[in-house]
Amino acid sequence: MNQESRNGKQVPPFFFLLSCFPHSINPLTMRRYSSRTSLSTLSEINVTPLLDLAFVLLIIFMITTPLLENSKTLIIPSSATTNAPVNPATVQTLSMDRNEVVRLNEEEVDLASLEGRLAALKQADPNLAVVIRPDRSLPVQKLVSLMDALQRAEITKVGIATQDDSK
Repeated sequence: MNQESRNGKQVPPFFFLLSCFPHSINPLTMRRYSSRTSLSTLSEINVTPLLDLAFVLLIIFMITTPLLENSKTLIIPSSATTNAPVNPATVQTLSMDRNEVVRLNEEEVDLASLEGRLAALKQADPNLAVVIRPDRSLPVQKLVSLMDALQRAEITKVGIATQDDSK
């Protein structure tokens, strides 16, 4: 049997042997598979899906954050004995500026006599409330000294006035 042409291709002389073997044990097929490179493990992690997820979460948070309310809901515990509401006329203002000058209702007072003045005001009005207005550049220790004087005068209704930075 000489070399014949099949579909324009040259047929090897041992082609008749190939037709005897089933397709799965074809020697040419075996050689082709054996010359392939073996499978290797993937040494890299594909981060594209992770980045997609991160961007989707970022977009969700960017959309939902402005929708949140800026107020906080407080659930105040109830009590059988509640404090009487504070009358705004009885609120005293205690301030200290950056030069550490103490003022009680815009009247200058030194820190040594402040405790006596506060005790006299507390004796006149048991529901006395004091608002502290510290200067922004005042050290915290000076604010603590004002609060200590209020505590020694047994004034328990104390607030600290702050200023809104957005204005």
